[in-house]
Amino acid sequence: MAREGSVVPADPQQAAKKKGQSARSWILLDTAGRGTVLDADKYAIMHRVQIHARDLRILDPLLSYPSTILGRERAIVLNLEHIKAIITAEEVLLRDPSDINVIPVVEELQRRLAVNAICQGQDDVNEYGHGQNDVEVGEDDESPFEFRALEVALEAICSFLGARTTELESAAYPALDELTSKISSRNLDRVRKLKSAMTRLTARVQKVRDELEQLLDDDDDMADLYLSRKQVGSSSPVSGSGGQNWFPASPTIGSKISRASRASVATVRGDEDDVEELEMLLEVSPYFLLAYFMQIDGTLNKLTTLREYIDDTEDYINIQLDNHRNQLIQLELFLSSGTVCLSIYSLVAGIFGMNIPYSWNDNHGYMFKWVVIVTGTICAFLFCIIIAYARYKGLVGS
Repeated sequence: MAREGSVVPADPQQAAKKKGQSARSWILLDTAGRGTVLDADKYAIMHRVQIHARDLRILDPLLSYPSTILGRERAIVLNLEHIKAIITAEEVLLRDPSDINVIPVVEELQRRLAVNAICQGQDDVNEYGHGQNDVEVGEDDESPFEFRALEVALEAICSFLGARTTELESAAYPALDELTSKISSRNLDRVRKLKSAMTRLTARVQKVRDELEQLLDDDDDMADLYLSRKQVGSSSPVSGSGGQNWFPASPTIGSKISRASRASVATVRGDEDDVEELEMLLEVSPYFLLAYFMQIDGTLNKLTTLREYIDDTEDYINIQLDNHRNQLIQLELFLSSGTVCLSIYSLVAGIFGMNIPYSWNDNHGYMFKWVVIVTGTICAFLFCIIIAYARYKGLVGS
């Protein structure tokens, strides 16, 4: 028999202050937002939510699994970055509640579930206690419990990745602008680190987006997320249990399932009604999936834009480096041309400077002066010809 584990009243703030807390700790949130910390092993969790070990292994922080949303018979297994949760039709199990990134998710879940429980209780009083006095007392989320919990998780992960993207943008754009104005080793290393961070963040956002896209493309997978429908359907009169078993025995089910869900439960009699119920599910309930898909897609577009900006900056830097390289080539060409001309001048000067007794050297000293002048003029003219030819061929700028 699997162990259920020890149960301790939960407070996210106190849980964050505890040191040496078990790595296997979970926090359990019921339909009213009440939290309980469970120090349980995997067998106790598997027995409680009735999932397989391979599904629970996805939530192991020591293993690297991509972002996943799995719909099982009685639970939804959720692995979105730091949010590792198991959602059933009556409760939510979140792993590592002391994690600084998980605490806001726990608090938001508690707030929404508590507010929704109060609103549903007031709606039930207005509906059953006052007869025709149907008054709206607040904004009641009419989605099933598992959809509300899943929506909080998706909102948290989309906000988290969006915040990381905003931080990266605020650091990357000034660094890139500074690099374009001044190319230095410090700026290049800074941009390199930002590009590495952007690549990692893009991969994380892409995984979440792909998982949502795959979920939206498969109607069966989305139908598997509707745990309340499957739970109520298993106890409906269609199964031959009689009219008294139309609703589950648990008293929390009536307050958990929304008015829209209760209306859909009444249509489970017959295949035609079941098809209508499924159509209602696919057309109404998963709208928040599409909304968060668009949000995460917008985050991915921001990262794509940032990548394009980085690529444009790299192209601009490469153009600048090519320009400097061309300037060095031009300087080398000028120096080589000058060296050739000076070599010719030095050759002529060396020939006439040799100590060899020539008869025509006598009384002809003025000749050396004209030789120097003519040789220098020829060398200068040759240098100009070389430069003009190089410009004609486009080797140097005008």
